[in-house]
Amino acid sequence: MHSEAVASRSAEQRDSRESRTGGKPHLDAVSLAIIEQLQEDGRRPYAAIGKAVGLSEAAVRQRVQKLLDQGVMQIVAVTDPLTVGFRRQAMVGINIEGDVESIAEALTDMSEVEYVVMTAGSFDILAEIVCEDDDQLLDVINKRIRALDGVRSTESFVYLKLKKQTYMWGTR
Repeated sequence: MHSEAVASRSAEQRDSRESRTGGKPHLDAVSLAIIEQLQEDGRRPYAAIGKAVGLSEAAVRQRVQKLLDQGVMQIVAVTDPLTVGFRRQAMVGINIEGDVESIAEALTDMSEVEYVVMTAGSFDILAEIVCEDDDQLLDVINKRIRALDGVRSTESFVYLKLKKQTYMWGTR
């Protein structure tokens, strides 16, 4: 019973904090420094990060877990899709009639779609697709994306060669 009350109180505190900050977690200078350390090397030991930011290894571990739990960051292996069996990548611009968010949500459920962003400009949504081959790309665009109710048109930009892919933009 006690743990349920604590969990409920924690959820209420988080909800209250999120309503004050517009749903965005507050990131202090130390958390931002930890993020930058991990952007440089996602496998950097917590002890080394702690030394760089002035915290203990345990404190860094707690902060990293909190950042992961809040969805502030992910720690993943970034690959070149061509080297791991995915021979076709494309950015697909999509124009929508009606609710853009519902189409964006449907796209996020497709395993081949790696990136979805709602935009202002020529397209309502940009979606990055990673596939094994052209046949799979055609199937995803023609039979799944264009079949979504509200999709008015698509334009595909097939990647010929990946020259740069980085996630080291730092923090602000």
